Amino acid sequence: MEKYICENVFVPLRLMPSHRSEMLSQVVFGEKYVIIDEVPGWIKIELEFDGYRGWVDINHLQHSKANQLGPGYVLNRNMACYKPDGTMMVIEAGSEIYEPDFSEKSFRIGENIYKAKGEFTERYISVDESVADTSIRFLNCPYLWGGRIPSGIDCSGFTQLVYKIHGIKIPRDSFLQAESGEPVEFINDARSGDLVFFDNEQGKITHVGMILSKGLVIHASGRVRIDIIDHQGIYRRETGKYSHRLRVIKRMVI
Repeated sequence: MEKYICENVFVPLRLMPSHRSEMLSQVVFGEKYVIIDEVPGWIKIELEFDGYRGWVDINHLQHSKANQLGPGYVLNRNMACYKPDGTMMVIEAGSEIYEPDFSEKSFRIGENIYKAKGEFTERYISVDESVADTSIRFLNCPYLWGGRIPSGIDCSGFTQLVYKIHGIKIPRDSFLQAESGEPVEFINDARSGDLVFFDNEQGKITHVGMILSKGLVIHASGRVRIDIIDHQGIYRRETGKYSHRLRVIKRMVI
């Protein structure tokens, strides 16, 4: 099956082939996918990174055949670059690039060569900090249902992005992330970088955050923010109330 590689900053991935349909997720620059179905004006794809499936408007597509083998290098910050036609674009943290050449300030996507605008060093694709420290970079990024990039991100997209930067694949949705990793029994035993999951009145996992340090959680809720967490859940100082009820704690294997 032919693989393609995304050359948009992102492409909305929808539940059904309609712009009125819910945006489930996004295809991010440099990610690979295969086409599994097609109707007039739309294709259904499956992402290589997390196996997510959804519909894409063909008018949104800018892609190449994926000639590169294996995963790309994940950007840990935004980067301005020039497309092959000389126009500029800004690709975001979580994007994947291939065959980076730091002396030429270039990288390859399919058959196309992109040139970085300004600095381009190994610091863009390597991390020497903790998962929690990386998460703080995205503080105040706006919330967007289905979003996976810093300009608009949801709760599970946020945790997936941070772990992706560290070379760790975790599922896209919070309820699937909750099935990964090793359980941590008590909140007092949670470490920086552990994921904490919250349920609704029906007992369904609906939210995820990351332990920042003892008693603090970072999560995407309205924006990426830091709140207090205890054995009950997330406590917001400004309202004096709990906003999310703690269900389970998981430690991702690093």
